[in-house]
Amino acid sequence: MHAVDQKEESVFQRVVLKNASPFHYMKVHLVLENETTRLTAVELKHFIISGLKTLHGEVGAALNVDVLKYDDDTLTALLRVSSRGLVKLWSSLTLLGSYQNQACAFRVLQVSPFLLALSGNSRELQLD
Repeated sequence: MHAVDQKEESVFQRVVLKNASPFHYMKVHLVLENETTRLTAVELKHFIISGLKTLHGEVGAALNVDVLKYDDDTLTALLRVSSRGLVKLWSSLTLLGSYQNQACAFRVLQVSPFLLALSGNSRELQLD
C-alpha cells in the first residue's frame, strides 16, 4: 500500500504560463490613396491616437503608444504598446480608413513581444 501512495504523489503536472512581456512591438506600414502625401512622426502618432479615441474613447486615447522608429519615405513605423493594449491598438489601426479626406489603410507587417524579432524578416532573406 505504501508503494501505491508514492506513485500517486508523482503525478505529471503541466503548467502553462502566459507571456510575461510588458510590451509588444508592431511593425506597420501606412498605405495612402495619394502616394505623394507624407506624414511626420508626430502626425503619425496623432493619427494613431485619434483612431484609438474614435474606437475606444478616452480609455483608448490614454493608451501609451510609442513610435520607436519611423521612415517617412516608406511610411513604415515601429510601434511599442503595452501588452494589455495590443488588441485595442491593432483593432483601431485596422478600422482607420481615411486620412485628411483620402483613403488609407494600415498594414501590420510584424508583431512580437521581442524587439529583436522585428530586426529581420526571414521572408526577405537572400542566401548567397
